Amino acid sequence: MELVTITALDFEGCYRAVSTRDSRFDGQFFTAVRTTGIYCRPSCPAITPKRANVSFLPTAAAAQQAGYRACRRCLPDAAPGSPLWNVRADLAARAMRLIGDGVIERGGVPGLAATLGYSQRQLTRVLTTELGAGPLALARAHRAHTARLLIQTTEMPMSDIAFAAGFASIRQFNDTVREVFAVSPTTMRTESRRSPRTDVVAPGTPGLLTLRLPYREPLDTGWLTWFLSAHAVPGMELWEDGVYTRSLRTPHGHATIRLSFQPGHVRAELALRDMRDLAPTVARVRHLLDLDADPMGIDGALGLGRSDDAATPSGTSNAIAGHGFTPGIRVPGCLAGSELLLCTMIGQQISVRAAGTHIARLVDALGERIDGPVPRLFPTAEMVAEHGVEVLTGPARRVSAIVAAARAIADGELVLHSGRTADDLRRDLLALDGVGPWTADYVTMRSLADPDILLVTDLVVRQGAARAGIDLDNTTRWAPWRSYLSMHLWKTALEHRGALVREPALQEAKTHD
Repeated sequence: MELVTITALDFEGCYRAVSTRDSRFDGQFFTAVRTTGIYCRPSCPAITPKRANVSFLPTAAAAQQAGYRACRRCLPDAAPGSPLWNVRADLAARAMRLIGDGVIERGGVPGLAATLGYSQRQLTRVLTTELGAGPLALARAHRAHTARLLIQTTEMPMSDIAFAAGFASIRQFNDTVREVFAVSPTTMRTESRRSPRTDVVAPGTPGLLTLRLPYREPLDTGWLTWFLSAHAVPGMELWEDGVYTRSLRTPHGHATIRLSFQPGHVRAELALRDMRDLAPTVARVRHLLDLDADPMGIDGALGLGRSDDAATPSGTSNAIAGHGFTPGIRVPGCLAGSELLLCTMIGQQISVRAAGTHIARLVDALGERIDGPVPRLFPTAEMVAEHGVEVLTGPARRVSAIVAAARAIADGELVLHSGRTADDLRRDLLALDGVGPWTADYVTMRSLADPDILLVTDLVVRQGAARAGIDLDNTTRWAPWRSYLSMHLWKTALEHRGALVREPALQEAKTHD
């Protein structure tokens, strides 16, 4: 089975996935069972319902809108997110990315519509048609999930949870939890103490949340380990004993996250200054690690193996699988688009280690100081625009370009958010002085989780392609997964150099615009 399309779910394909309890499709669609009034993830261990009693819906919000409650056995809201929001670039997909980041909680439906450049009426009509629910219902489903996490992982008073999850009132919070989960918030908390869930860890230190973030297997942890450790900026990021720690700005303050790879999930410890930032922080971590990808579908398309439902494109198997490419590779995303752009520009034409030194100097001089193991936040675009010339070193033209880019972000002339289209973002990036095709492609790929950007001008990617015997001028057969091909080729070249096993990490790799 290929990725499920939202507007026309294939009943037979969905039912086959449910019959075999195929976890690959968790989060890609939901099973609504008429006889029980519940909705489940495809891998739910319950007895498979009869065909006549089920329907398949594209989102949890659509199921809730239709009057179904969440299964308390399989917790469908705790499934990995749908990979379709990254594969698709239409309005519905871009809206889902922004809803996950909490845009409606901060600016309401008018804020979401304005960010996307559509009227509220047009946006509601498209989302209802495509996803089975309007923007408010989709946001309500996210609030319910956030509320459940806070109920089960903290000792916060219910009134505080209601506010932190984005509800307008205690009554709305209580009604939503009862409607979605068929229990009161108090009962849910009591039950969670007796029966540990798959996506939470028992409450511990006050103010610290520990979650299990699920992903679809396989996961190439070696690649993510190298990427996070090699690019860690002292003062803002730390890689130590298999744990990645960093500070980040959040919509209502800041947070410190600690991530480690475990079988079947990523363990995430979150220290949030404001609990309202839980949902967007989790969404950004999932984006950073590309946890919502469909690795079996991607690997099958790239020729790294095939499943019963995914055919391998003709001619790809020998070219890809014969060169030791590891299944389950991910395309690392980012935690903030402005940070990604400025760091990428700083790192142009210098080694990863040298770039880290320059960025660390910037963070130490201009980044806000906070308490915790990583005491600095990446400086705001306003700070870089105002004081960057005093801190940044290197060619005057590059420094000027970085400061100008920061000024464009600060003034709102350059908008970097996950609701943009790849074409529009790339065009705006290329309009900046000092930004060439490689930087524009790299930033677009990582900030939007675009799956089909081939970094053809990247020196390391080209070296990997040469070793694998792949013609970078003839790659259409691997669409729409060429971003993942780029990562495979990048990794191949670095492994040949010994960079993935050497400490400190990569020194020689350079990229050019």
